[in-house]
Amino acid sequence: MKNEKAMVVFSGGQDSTTCLFWALERFAEVEAVTFDYNQRHDAEIECAKEIANDFAIKHHILNMDLLNQLAPNALTRDNMEVKAGENGELPSTFVPGRNLLFFSFAGILANQVDAKHMITGVCETDFSGYPDCRDDFVKSLNVTLNLAMDENLVIHTPLMWLNKAETWKLADDMGKLDYIRSKTLTCYNGIKGDGCGTCPACKLRLQGYEKYIKMK
Repeated sequence: MKNEKAMVVFSGGQDSTTCLFWALERFAEVEAVTFDYNQRHDAEIECAKEIANDFAIKHHILNMDLLNQLAPNALTRDNMEVKAGENGELPSTFVPGRNLLFFSFAGILANQVDAKHMITGVCETDFSGYPDCRDDFVKSLNVTLNLAMDENLVIHTPLMWLNKAETWKLADDMGKLDYIRSKTLTCYNGIKGDGCGTCPACKLRLQGYEKYIKMK
């Protein structure tokens, strides 16, 4: 892989930034792609731009406005409350079909720039119940993309079986813990770093960080 090119699906959050650094350690060339779907705040796009610029990474931003029209939810509507899933229901932040579309478009872009690898930070261990973060979905889509394009693209999911504490450890092992903690944006309310501290994403991130620090 040291001589090959990779495309990172990149939101500017903790997980995708950890994957970005993971890719930089393993591939000769890395590009990143971020999706603009008129999400609740554009701070994450600006954050992704800043991180890509810090490390001189070619950064693509693709317009996905249609997703906003098709999938009203708490990430695309200011008037919808951010709520965790209860009693088997999906969280209000679930965007139906988002990863299906994102990974498909990222795969097409990877094909255009001759990248044989795609990296995404989806995780089945500490995920919020999103069906499109599951390993079965990623593997299925990987097969479908290759059949559709007659390619041999490989989708990598470095965080798939890691909990949040283990994800922080991976960042620390790469010497990027402080950078990821201060420069990334995971918060559903658009606050960089440790975030608002109250939304489900911030709580999960902080719990993982505190667990890792106790483990050190």
